[in-house]
Amino acid sequence: MITKRDIAQDWLSRYTGMPLEMFGTHILLTNFGNYVRHFAERFSCPIFGEDRPMQAATNTHGLTIINFGIGSPNAATVMDLLTAVEPNAVLFLGKCGGLKESTEIGHFILPIGAIRGEGTSDDYLPPLVPALPSFKLHKFVSEKLVARHLEYRTGVIYTTNRRVWEHDDRFRESLKQYTPIAIDMETATIFVVGHANQIARGALLLVSDLPMTPEGVKSTASDARVTRDWSDVHLDVGIESLHQIEEQGEEIKHFQY
Repeated sequence: MITKRDIAQDWLSRYTGMPLEMFGTHILLTNFGNYVRHFAERFSCPIFGEDRPMQAATNTHGLTIINFGIGSPNAATVMDLLTAVEPNAVLFLGKCGGLKESTEIGHFILPIGAIRGEGTSDDYLPPLVPALPSFKLHKFVSEKLVARHLEYRTGVIYTTNRRVWEHDDRFRESLKQYTPIAIDMETATIFVVGHANQIARGALLLVSDLPMTPEGVKSTASDARVTRDWSDVHLDVGIESLHQIEEQGEEIKHFQY
């Protein structure tokens, strides 16, 4: 009988174009092609999959970065495919919309949990199972943020499959009732599918817009400014965090019930 691992081992290389033996033990996930390009330039390593659904690169330290695309279905797919290599830690570097007055563009958020509004994660675990990160992984990330004197917040993220919702007053009102600090499209899925697959996981999110106000809705110009001002440090913190975990041989334990 074919197993899930058999499928994942075949599909991970098919989706990324990178041979299985080239994947590292620590994985950065992102939605952005420029993060993969900057990673490859920094470490002088090749990019695989430029003609595939996902792009990937691995440096000589055994750290891999993957651009898996946008949305919770893609997030679930990559977390399933990573069972092929059983990584020690996976850190998602994504953007989010800030929903609190205390949250500003350029702030970082380390989510303590996520509300499962996307629906995708319901295919993996019952809705009452919370979407949580591996907190030991977040400890390393927070230390890097503090060392750089960067503003960051902790709180709960609302994850949705909806991309264009800013005009919908009913949806906006429901967000206020749930009291999340920010909204995105992947975090809850990564946490739940990571839990289901026994993969240690975390997320470092960059606040790229403030969608509850008309002037704060993301535009091409505003997103370009955020990318210009903050993407390099976002990537650097992710790289440094996973490098430190690898160098110390730290085990980010995952407990299965």
